Amino acid sequence: MAKRPTIRDVAREANVSVSTVDRALNGRMAVRDDTLRKIAEAAHRVGYHARGLFDHRLVEMVPEMRLGFFLLKEKQEFYKNFRREIERAVASRTDIRGTVDIRFSQSQSPEEFATILRGLGARSDAIAGIAVNHQMLDRVVEDLRAEGVPTFSLLNDFAQGIRRNYIGLNNMKVGRQAAWMITKTCPIPGKLAIFVGGNRWHGHDLREVGFRAFVRENAPAFTVLDTLVNLETRQLTYEATLDLLIRHPDLRGIYVAGGGMEGAIAAMRETRDPGEIALVVNEVTSESRAALLDGYLRMVIATPLAELCEAVVDLMIKSRAGDDGIIGQHFLDPRIVLPEFA
Repeated sequence: MAKRPTIRDVAREANVSVSTVDRALNGRMAVRDDTLRKIAEAAHRVGYHARGLFDHRLVEMVPEMRLGFFLLKEKQEFYKNFRREIERAVASRTDIRGTVDIRFSQSQSPEEFATILRGLGARSDAIAGIAVNHQMLDRVVEDLRAEGVPTFSLLNDFAQGIRRNYIGLNNMKVGRQAAWMITKTCPIPGKLAIFVGGNRWHGHDLREVGFRAFVRENAPAFTVLDTLVNLETRQLTYEATLDLLIRHPDLRGIYVAGGGMEGAIAAMRETRDPGEIALVVNEVTSESRAALLDGYLRMVIATPLAELCEAVVDLMIKSRAGDDGIIGQHFLDPRIVLPEFA
């Protein structure tokens, strides 16, 4: 019968003393993380019967952290993907035992966002998410900061100067990219339309500014119509797009700077041939991918969700560990998706 491995075997394999292994096993005195990890690995290699206790000690040494997130429209594909990437980013961290709490706003009202932020702030070590720009939220984020709970803005930079960091795309640049694609691929100049979600979305405002600036500077033969507000809804975008197509026969392109792109795609499918109007939207979903493949979309400007979630989780952990880092904006490169690569 083979001899059962002992503490001495573990100590010899780990190149530490027997007393160090005993301390690690019984938890009577502190053992450095790297030493405990070396002992645990040695215990597994020699087949020590109590090796699970070393693993348990390792887990106990990893700090717990509660991370709160707030998103929009729980049933939409983009936000389902967002949720999945947040959970994946937290689960992949080995330096914390992370607990994820994700809440969804059903409207764009500052009151609902404020309620969600306060609730998450009361039970989280750090919070991050998407919200409108409003003074009410500035006050909430200020209160949370005073209580030691940092807030991170995602995609739309709200509570500027108060929030810890903004993580997302450079929205001015995104607007210019949309204008570049439309004006460079339309052989005949004409009118262009742009949709934004509303005046409380600073990110949409920046995309509009970038879009108009590019057209003014580089494609003056095109005319940008008055901005249309769609409240990020499919139906309003659908109805407004149909109206645009009727009233402006020389319409050459449309940029949907926020949500509601499904409505513009539906209107184009009903009334125009593929490629007749240059349509650019944000974010890849099953619907936008199908529109790309069918020729109704010229380009999709997508957020690299996995990269964004990994970045914000890293910043949230560092903020609680006392690492001040850079307080400001953390821009990610957008993913440009064309019909041939959808």
